[in-house]
Amino acid sequence: MHYLRTVFAEAFRELGRNKIRSALTILGIAVGIAAFICVVAIGDAGSAKIEEQLHNLGDNMIWIEAGSRAKSGVRVGSRGSRTLIVEDALSIERQIRGIKQVVPNVDGRMQAVYGNLNWGTQYRGVTPGFLEVRRWDVRLGGFFSREDVERASPVCVIGQTVVDNLFGQENPIGKTIRLNNLPCSVIGVFAAKGVSSTGQDQDDFIVLPYTTVQKRLTGTFWLDDIFVSAASADTMQPTSQEIIGLLRERHHLRQGEPDDFNLRTPEELIRAQLQASHLLTLLLASTASLSLLVGGVGIMNIMLVSITQRTREIGIRMAIGATEGDVQLQFLSEAVIISMLGGILGVIVGILASSVLQNTLHWQLQLSPQIMVFASLFAAGTGIFFGYYPSRKAAQLNPIESLRYE
Repeated sequence: MHYLRTVFAEAFRELGRNKIRSALTILGIAVGIAAFICVVAIGDAGSAKIEEQLHNLGDNMIWIEAGSRAKSGVRVGSRGSRTLIVEDALSIERQIRGIKQVVPNVDGRMQAVYGNLNWGTQYRGVTPGFLEVRRWDVRLGGFFSREDVERASPVCVIGQTVVDNLFGQENPIGKTIRLNNLPCSVIGVFAAKGVSSTGQDQDDFIVLPYTTVQKRLTGTFWLDDIFVSAASADTMQPTSQEIIGLLRERHHLRQGEPDDFNLRTPEELIRAQLQASHLLTLLLASTASLSLLVGGVGIMNIMLVSITQRTREIGIRMAIGATEGDVQLQFLSEAVIISMLGGILGVIVGILASSVLQNTLHWQLQLSPQIMVFASLFAAGTGIFFGYYPSRKAAQLNPIESLRYE
């Protein structure tokens, strides 16, 4: 232990004799570490945002829409299409295995009125399973029950945007709003989710029992969508195929005839975006790592220059008893100290730079202790890797020739 302390103390003294050269080499490593931390922080923030969207999307949700889609992607018969009915949803729930929830959905736009205020918003008629399938939480009050669905009760749960525009700071629970010509009691308020990845306000909607919508608002019997929650992400694909087969059979579609419904699994799209985000982060981190390699080359260059300048010193050391291992350890310790100091400075600069970027450019960044530890270890590894060859070269110098070196 005393031997190592002596080696590192000598290394610090030697680096102190060439302050500017050592400082510039440390700065090169620090810039590489800071760039690496900032790039990974930006990538991790993007991945976290996509993961949040994936969670908010729903619980392994399979989305069945009424009306088919043309080759151009246009949804045909999307409103008022009678291709999906409640019996379809009940059949899926009874006959398809590996399903946790099936939620019929009727939606559209309406005018909500409270006192002398009104707000145009979207309505959604569903069942209590909506909370689980769409992973939505109720912030105030509660949600309607299956008895409310069976009785077509005039009750509703509203989003935060509707609260802000109709009630302001007033507590909406227990208040009555008018939806078109239907007085409806507010029994709950959803927790806010904010804006989706497509720029849509996810909190601007009102949820009622689907029977209330069909019997009291629209006078229809068909559905706009059916939301299905698969048992797991692995079963989504086979479950989707079973649902398609069942609906085609129920709708009496012949072989070769196109579906009169559209089935989507939005989670697959979000997962693809998440994988792309991880890949982009990896590519950016690899690019930032190149600056570390440049810093490592700088360490090697400085060490080789130092060996040339200290050839006579090396000869004296070896003449008075220093072994090749002693000389190699001495120069390798100098390289490791440079890289470690650069790593520590780089972590500090990376944190400060991330804070500046977040406060000035309003970029989303996510710093993690793991990234900082990895960056520091990477810096130390860079010092060992690029310092090994110069230290090995110094250890293999001939003592006699070194003593004669001018």
